[in-house]
Amino acid sequence: MISFVRSSLSRQYLLASFPVLLSGMLVIGYLVGRQVEERVAESMGGVSGLYVDSFVAPHVQVLLNENALRASDQKALGELLTQTQLGKRIVAFKVWRTDGRILYSADASQIGKTFPLGEGMTEALAGRVHSEISELSAAENAQETSKYTRLVETYIPIHATGLGKVIAVAEFYQTVDEVTHASSAAQRKSWLVVASVTAVMYLLLFTLVRRGSQTIDLQRLQLGEKVKQLTALNEQNTQLHDRVRRAAASTTALNEIYLRRISADLHDGPGQDLGFALMRFESVTESFSACPGGPAGAEFAAERLQPVHSAISSALADLRVICTGLQLPEIDQLSIGEIAARAVRDFEDKTTAKVALSGVELSPTASLPVKIALYRLLQESLANGFRHAAGAGQRVELRLDGQGLLVVVGDSGPGFDPQEAIRQGHLGLIGMRERVEVLGGTFEVLSRPTQGTVIRVHLPLVVPEMSYD
Repeated sequence: MISFVRSSLSRQYLLASFPVLLSGMLVIGYLVGRQVEERVAESMGGVSGLYVDSFVAPHVQVLLNENALRASDQKALGELLTQTQLGKRIVAFKVWRTDGRILYSADASQIGKTFPLGEGMTEALAGRVHSEISELSAAENAQETSKYTRLVETYIPIHATGLGKVIAVAEFYQTVDEVTHASSAAQRKSWLVVASVTAVMYLLLFTLVRRGSQTIDLQRLQLGEKVKQLTALNEQNTQLHDRVRRAAASTTALNEIYLRRISADLHDGPGQDLGFALMRFESVTESFSACPGGPAGAEFAAERLQPVHSAISSALADLRVICTGLQLPEIDQLSIGEIAARAVRDFEDKTTAKVALSGVELSPTASLPVKIALYRLLQESLANGFRHAAGAGQRVELRLDGQGLLVVVGDSGPGFDPQEAIRQGHLGLIGMRERVEVLGGTFEVLSRPTQGTVIRVHLPLVVPEMSYD
C-alpha cells in the first residue's frame, strides 16, 4: 500500500483503473447477454404463439362447453409433438384450464392436477404471451427438473374461435441451446467492442495522466527546491530576529549605562562648578553688603546680585533633578515585585500621592533589560497619571501570564483619546510602547473620557542579551 501511494500518478492510474475497466467490460457483456437471452426467449414465445393459433387452438375449442379434453383431442395434441418440426423442438407441453388445472401433459401423471397460478399463467389469462428462461423451481416442474436445469418457458393464451375469450393456456418448454448460443455470440461481440473502446480510452487516458504525472513530478521537485530555499531563508530570518532582539535588549541595558554616566558627568562636572560658583557668589554678595559704602552697597547686592544668585540656585537644583532622573537605581539584584515596589515608593516620595500596589510577592527569574523596562514603564506611566489625572485612583498590578509578566497600570482620572495623543506627538506613550515592543512584548492603552485610563503591558521574563566582551 505504501509503495502504491508513493508511486507516480501514471503508475497508480495503471494499477487502479485496469480492474475497474475490466470489471465494467465484464458487467456490460453480462448485461448484454441477459438482454439477448430475454429477447430470444420472447422471440421463441412469439413463434410458439403462432404455432398454438395454427395447430393447438382447434383441439381445445371443446372447453367452451366441457371441462376436459376429449381423448381424440389429447391424441391429436400428442401427435403434434412428434410429427411437426416445432414439436420436435419442444421438450414438454401442457394445456391448462383457467383455474390452474392441467388438462393435457406429455406426462400423463400430471393430467388432472391443480397448481397455484404463477406469473406466467396470470399474464396468459390476461391475453398476453409470457416467455422467460425458467430455473424450474415450481412444483409443477418436477418432471422437467429430472432432465434439465433451465428451460425456455412460454405461456400462450388460447382464445375461443370468433369470441376472443381465453378458454385455456398452452405451456411450452424448449431447450436453452438456441438462447445460449445467441447470448454467447452477443457477449463475445459486446466484449470485443467494449474491449476495443476500453483499450483506446485506457491508452488515451494513460497518455494524459502520464503527461500530467510528469508535470506534477517536475513541479514537485521545483517546489521541494523552493521549500528548501524558503526553509533556509526562514532559518536566517529567525537567526537575524534573535540577533535583533538580543541587540535591542543589550541596547536597553547600554542606554541605562550611558544615562548613568551622563548623570555622573553632569553631577561631577557642571554640577560641581555651579555649586562652587554659588558659594563664591554668596561670598561676593556678603562682601558687597559689608562694604564701607553702607546702605548703597547693600542695596546694590539686593537689586543686582540677588537675581543672579537665584538663577544659579535654580539651575543647580534643576541639574540635580535631571541627574536623579537619568540615574537608574541599583535593580540588578532586585526581584520583579521589589522593582515595582521601589518604583512606586520613589514616585510616592516625590509626589506624596498614594498608589495601590499588588503582586509585590512575585520573584521569577528575569533578564536585566526586562527589569529596566519595568522600572522605566512604571516611572513614566505613574508620572503621566499624576500629571494628567492628578493621581486619582492610581494602581499597579503585577501577574504572571504563562512565560511572561502582565503589568496593569491604571487611574480613575478624566481619560483621553490615545490616538489623538499620538497624533499630537506625545512622546511618553510612544517611548513606552517602543521600550516594550523592542523586547518582544505588547503594549495597550485603554482610555475613555470620564472613565479613566488603563495601560496593559505584557513582557517576556527572559530576553537573551548580546555579549560585548
